[in-house]
Amino acid sequence: MHVRHRQEALVRHLRRNGSATIAELAAEVAASRRTILRDLNALRDEGFVIHAEPGRGGGVQLDPQSVQTTARLSVTEVFALLISVASMRAAGNLPFTGLADAGLAKIERSLPADKLRDLRRFLDCLYVGTLAPAVDTSNMGEMTPELLPAFETAFLQRQMLAFHYRDAYGAETERMVEPQAMLILPPLWYLVAWDPLREDFRHFRMDRIRSPEAQEGTQFRRRHVTFDAGVRPVGSTGQAGPTSSS
Repeated sequence: MHVRHRQEALVRHLRRNGSATIAELAAEVAASRRTILRDLNALRDEGFVIHAEPGRGGGVQLDPQSVQTTARLSVTEVFALLISVASMRAAGNLPFTGLADAGLAKIERSLPADKLRDLRRFLDCLYVGTLAPAVDTSNMGEMTPELLPAFETAFLQRQMLAFHYRDAYGAETERMVEPQAMLILPPLWYLVAWDPLREDFRHFRMDRIRSPEAQEGTQFRRRHVTFDAGVRPVGSTGQAGPTSSS
C-alpha cells in the first residue's frame, strides 16, 4: 500500500474505532510495527494529535477534534490542479486567474522540498497550445484516472510506459513508448512519446489510452524535439515536443 494511502487508512481506523493497538493497526494496513510507528510520527508532524499509552495493554488514540495543519497533497494531485488551470487558461475561459494562481502558489509552498522538486520536473514536461479547427473532437472520450499516477512514475523515473491504445479508426494495439511530454490542446490532451518500434515521435490522445503502466527496470533518455509554433511550455525549463500523431 502506498504510504499516503496507508496513513489515511490509519486515520480512518482510529476515528472509527476510537483507539487501537499498534498490532491492530499493523494488521489493518498489512504493515510492520516499525512502519506503523513511523507513520504515526509523520501524522503527528502534520498536525494530528495522537496519544499513545505505554505498556502491554496500551493503545493509540486520535483526538476526535484533531485536524491536519498542512496540506497532504501528492505530487500527482497538485499536478492535476496545475494542469487543469493551465488547460482552462489555454482555452481562454479561466475566470479569477489571479486568485487561482495565488491559491496554487500556497499549495506549492506547503510541499516538502523533495515533492516540490518532483512537481517542477513534472511541470517541465507539460505544454499547452491551441487545437487546429479542423481536428474532429466529436468522438472524444473520458481519460482513465490511472493516467496521472502512471505518468508520474514514468516521467520522473524515466521508465518506459506500456498501454493499450485505440486509434482514430478503432484499431486496438499494445504500445511501449518513452514518454517525453504532455500536450494540452483544449479540449484534447496528448501524450507525446518516442516510439522505439517506429523510431519516431507520436502523439497519443489520452482519452484513447487504457491500462497505462510504467515498466520497472527500463530506462530512457530525454529527447530534444520541436513543437509547432504557438505551443508553449508550462514549466520554467521545458524542452519542446514533436508533431507526429497517432
